[in-house]
Amino acid sequence: MSSDACGRLAEACARLAADTTSPSRFLRELGHEVAGVRRGPLWFLDAGRGGANRIRGRGFRDHVDDGTEGQARHFAGIVALAARVGPTPARWLSIHVGRDAPETADGRLTDHAIDFVRLIRSGELPLSDTDAWIRETICGAAADSA
Repeated sequence: MSSDACGRLAEACARLAADTTSPSRFLRELGHEVAGVRRGPLWFLDAGRGGANRIRGRGFRDHVDDGTEGQARHFAGIVALAARVGPTPARWLSIHVGRDAPETADGRLTDHAIDFVRLIRSGELPLSDTDAWIRETICGAAADSA
C-alpha cells in the first residue's frame, strides 16, 4: 500500500478497475470511494458540499498541489461530477461555483480530472491503465511538468 494520497488514489483506481468493466460505474465508484460522493440520486448534495476527504495526504505533482491534504478528494469529486453532468458543465461549476481558477493548482487538477473522464469514456484509456495514468499524470511532486 502506498504511503501517500496520490498513490492511494492510483491504488483505488486499480482496485475498482478489477471489479468492473463499466466506465460509468468505475467513475461513480471512484467518486464514492475517494471523495464520499453517494452513488444514488442524492449524489449532488455530496458534490455540492465538496465531498469528504476519504484519502487524506499529499504526493501530488507541484502543478496540481495546492498545499492541502484534499487533492485526492478534489480529483475524485470532479470525476464524479463530470461523470454525471458532463465535462463542460463540470469545468464551469468548478470555476464559477467552486472558485477554482484555471491557472491555480485546483484548476489544473480539475482539468486533469475532466481529461481522465473523457479518456475513459472514449475508450482511449482502458480501466486497467487508470492507475498508471494517475501515477504518470498527477503523482510525484518532484517530477513537475504540466
